[in-house]
Amino acid sequence: MGHALPVNMHLFAPLALIVMASMVIVIRLRATQKPTSAKKIILPPLGMSTGFLMFLFPPTHIPWSWAILAFLAGVVFFSIPLIQTSKFEVIDDQIYLKRSRAFIWILIGLLVIRLSLHTYIEQHISIYQTGGLFFILAFGMLLPWRLAMFYQYKKLEKQLVSKVVQS
Repeated sequence: MGHALPVNMHLFAPLALIVMASMVIVIRLRATQKPTSAKKIILPPLGMSTGFLMFLFPPTHIPWSWAILAFLAGVVFFSIPLIQTSKFEVIDDQIYLKRSRAFIWILIGLLVIRLSLHTYIEQHISIYQTGGLFFILAFGMLLPWRLAMFYQYKKLEKQLVSKVVQS
């Protein structure tokens, strides 16, 4: 019987993950060169949330317990290093994301861990379920990281506003 997809998903998924991770690193490095905004911080989780539509496709369905555990793993193990290495600085009364070498190494480390887990898990469940599970894990990583960044940004923005008012 033929495959539902014309490409080999076992090859495509890890390659897509590597390409996306590389794009995140490049985007992150460029982001340090321009002032940031609340919109730039909040849009990625909002945009990513549309990915939950994949669960309308029955082969991606997973038990709720798996989804909750994947989300919590993203929060606990993956978002915390990103939160700790994402700091802001004020330059000429504008807020910039600080460049961090540790951030890039953490992203690469997280990528290696995710690829290893992905390879192991896909031996036990379908490629579609694996994709759904790792999407939830990634969302569990992204959401708290961006919320923490938003909180830091707003705190710094408030300090800037009070500084301008006092002047």
